[in-house]
Amino acid sequence: MTDERDKRAWREEILARRSALPAADREREAAALAAAAGALADAEWVCAYVPVGGEPGSLAMLDALRAAGARVLLPVTGEPGPLEWAEYTGPAGLRRGRFGLREPEGVPVANGIAKAAAILVPALAVDRRGVRLGRGAGYYDRSLSACRADARLIAVVRDDELVERLPEEPHDHRMGWALTPLGGLRRLEDRVGN
Repeated sequence: MTDERDKRAWREEILARRSALPAADREREAAALAAAAGALADAEWVCAYVPVGGEPGSLAMLDALRAAGARVLLPVTGEPGPLEWAEYTGPAGLRRGRFGLREPEGVPVANGIAKAAAILVPALAVDRRGVRLGRGAGYYDRSLSACRADARLIAVVRDDELVERLPEEPHDHRMGWALTPLGGLRRLEDRVGN
């Protein structure tokens, strides 16, 4: 992979690799991420997400966070703009939301993202500087402006999706951490912010 490619080319390649990943590998990685989630047990509130398609993670990761004592907030999608967040109470408390995403049934928590000490952000890739490649809709970039200044912004990716350099735009929010199946929680180098 070269640095010169635009975001669309990165997205196409990573999505193709994810769709080719055998189910057994995906399950093994999801179990490793659930085990690594214990590193976030010191956070009272954690924002996370329910994985879709080939995204790393699983409901087991959310349950592990809850078992460690964290209150877990998940995004509730609406019109383009910042995300709202509602508390995850377990798999039975999820419903189909916009875009077919699974979302909590509960009422959104006022200023939910501002409560979180850790925010697990879905990513297609993240580079060692903390530049995150998302799917391109901008929901997270618009939402992260409201997070606490000391919140740990954590991109959740597969190990080969932690890369040297990604294209960056002025509106991109840098991550301070990456959570990967093999590497666990690791601080990113040359980071700006958290």
